Amino acid sequence: MPRSSSITVRKIDESVKRKLRMRAASEGHSLEEEIRQILSKAAEQTPSTPVNLAQAIMDIVDPIGGIELDLPPRTPEREPPRFDWDEEES
Repeated sequence: MPRSSSITVRKIDESVKRKLRMRAASEGHSLEEEIRQILSKAAEQTPSTPVNLAQAIMDIVDPIGGIELDLPPRTPEREPPRFDWDEEES
């Protein structure tokens, strides 16, 4: 038999507690049993975490048809720094 333990959850909104109590009564079991079942089901679910950041972004923007970004115009590259020491300039 799996080992069981107890937890205490504080500051639950009274309306949430009332709804859970009503849900438990409609299922024919105690509030405590209802909460145990909810927690067990939630713990068994695999979170749908994206594989990577790119996938997470695609999951958000694909349903809305993507996002168009205004890209600034490209400017010519600047002159690279010079590291040759010209003794006449010193």
